[in-house]
Amino acid sequence: MSVTVIRRALSFSSLCVFLLTISTLTTPSTSATDTFVFGGCSPLKYTPGSPYENNVNSILTSLVNSAMFTAYNNFTALGSNPQDTVYGLFQCRGDLQGNDCARCIARSVSQLGTLCINSCGGALQLEGCFVKYDNTTFLGVEDKTVVVKKCGPAFGYDSDALARRDAVLAYLGTGNGGPYNTYRTSNSGNVQGVAQCVGDLSPSECQDCLGNAIGLLKTQCGTAAWGDMFLAKCYVRYLQGGVRSYARKDDNNATNDEVDKTLAIIIGGIAVVALLILFLSFLNRLSEKGRGGK
Repeated sequence: MSVTVIRRALSFSSLCVFLLTISTLTTPSTSATDTFVFGGCSPLKYTPGSPYENNVNSILTSLVNSAMFTAYNNFTALGSNPQDTVYGLFQCRGDLQGNDCARCIARSVSQLGTLCINSCGGALQLEGCFVKYDNTTFLGVEDKTVVVKKCGPAFGYDSDALARRDAVLAYLGTGNGGPYNTYRTSNSGNVQGVAQCVGDLSPSECQDCLGNAIGLLKTQCGTAAWGDMFLAKCYVRYLQGGVRSYARKDDNNATNDEVDKTLAIIIGGIAVVALLILFLSFLNRLSEKGRGGK
């Protein structure tokens, strides 16, 4: 089955093959809950007004309503025909509670409805929450497909920094015994980390997923200052030195520096042209005076 790339995309394993669009996530944010991380839709479409559409709407409504009371839940909307059955779940980041979780899920469902019009399946990950629905069951199914991999700039080999990072990642990989509330943060010196599994995984499946994500971070990001590894059912992220908003600010400053340099070059060029025009005008006046004096 072919898929069409919407932006920068990776595949999401399921019967309705997901088309995933990867955001320009340069640094892991711990504050903004509505920042887009990834999202995608099944290329398969349902018929508007069909029983399947009714079940999709029922699932998405249930996700929004349930998010007002809990940080994770899953639902199944059965159809008279097996192909009309829809499965869905949502999960909020472990540090979000109450209204913050509900707002994030409502925002996710709204964006998913725009992104995946008439699609038989869809998934959306924001910084603060995750929503997914599909017509084939994915609930309780371990999936270690790599969805997003982002690595920051290399800071060079520093054994102490790498040791602190590895200590943080090792702690994150232990899990904490709960299926959906496996949201862990860790700090060691100036290294920060966070990890979470989707709530339909068992503790052992969660630990297995996190272990894979951590291994990929170490091998693929190497000595990167920060790294994000999102698998289909879990994610692990770390950052060397400072908070993510600072890193994002630094990125913006770097961009601004380039803009300032460009503006300086343009302004400098204009100034040179202006001086040249004045100089030529001065020479012209001298020439006219010379001719008039003869």
